[in-house]
Amino acid sequence: MHDARALIDMGAEAVRRLARRGYTLDLAALENLQSRRNQNIRSADELRAESKRVASEVQQTAKAGGDISKLKERARELKDEIREIEAGQEQVQEELRDLLLSIPNLPADEAPDGDSDADAVEVRRVGTPPAFSFEPKDHVDLGEATGILDFARATKLSGPRFAVTRGAGAALERALATLFLDLHTRRHGYVEHAVPYLVTRRTMTGTGQLPKFEEDLFKTGVADRELFLIPTAEVPLTNLYADEIVPPAELPLALTAQTPCFRSEAGSYGRDTRGLIRQHQFSKVEMVRIVDPAEARAELEQMVGHAEACLKELGLAYRVVMLAAGDTGFSAQLTYDIEVWIPSQNTYREISSVSDFGTFQARRANIRTRDENGKPKLVATLNGSGLPIGRTLAALLEQCQQEDGSLVLPEVLVPYLGFRRIAADGTPEA
Repeated sequence: MHDARALIDMGAEAVRRLARRGYTLDLAALENLQSRRNQNIRSADELRAESKRVASEVQQTAKAGGDISKLKERARELKDEIREIEAGQEQVQEELRDLLLSIPNLPADEAPDGDSDADAVEVRRVGTPPAFSFEPKDHVDLGEATGILDFARATKLSGPRFAVTRGAGAALERALATLFLDLHTRRHGYVEHAVPYLVTRRTMTGTGQLPKFEEDLFKTGVADRELFLIPTAEVPLTNLYADEIVPPAELPLALTAQTPCFRSEAGSYGRDTRGLIRQHQFSKVEMVRIVDPAEARAELEQMVGHAEACLKELGLAYRVVMLAAGDTGFSAQLTYDIEVWIPSQNTYREISSVSDFGTFQARRANIRTRDENGKPKLVATLNGSGLPIGRTLAALLEQCQQEDGSLVLPEVLVPYLGFRRIAADGTPEA
């Protein structure tokens, strides 16, 4: 969310920067609402001051035995005028808030021009994609052949875009999540949290999922209580500190959690409908950092490294790209995508997005710290996947497959699994 005054002061520069992400800022409408809001505030203040003066005159005149009828009539008129002004002020304030909530974050200048993944700029490649002497299978065929993935029964239970893992597959999911949490808590300094999976509308608004992305969310309710299923642990983790002032000495805050994530994927039908790439429910380990704004860009680079460490531990080939301004998420200033190699598609596919939101989410959620003079100021927030379990499982199965249909897993997983190889019939083997 933006400070209206800051956008107005930026003027044409704000229009230019938002245009880079395909958003047309109606500066005149913003200025009009801000002006009406300010005028209403001034008028209400003037009427309250007059009301106070009239009330004082009523007391003084009554004590002196004078006629107070006209003064009392004026006092009643003022109360009506103040109520009318306050109602108008509330309406204008709501219109201004709705407009500000709809305006995306200003993209960073270093984000490349463009509006699609084709415009992303590659930063680096790590690892060599495996070369096979046979035609590699995709993770769906591998998982179903070994019996560790069952899409048909998942569809029977819940419809399309759900998956069931079983046996060694379920154990592998659990091992990946534990490995990632161990890396982030023991090596990277994050504090693990267990958070609610159902949150309020205000919580969703704080991180920018609402109001823009309501159609992409699952929601439920009992009686008059409305709750949303989280699309990512970013939502509850960031909002843990909503309406709080975090002492500067406690920054940066580094938070992590493994949660299920629920997404309707509205508008994405026909894309990645096969397999684990785009599911309605999936498990993910998330990283969130709450920092001083001056440190945000350095913290972003560090967080990208934390996500990369997960892939390096597994020995998976991947690359890092910087997203174009027009392809950057609504709340983000700058985003790096980490893309893992998917052999069956002969390409890299996104497995983690790591973003710097600046003070955008902090303003919406009212998360602050204090400056060197002790005055409250907004923090900066960052988040990134570290990593999604389903997509990691898909990449792992495909990069680790053998010609006979078996899977040889990375050594780092053996302490978590108790086995390294999954035979072609799904049997775990040491």
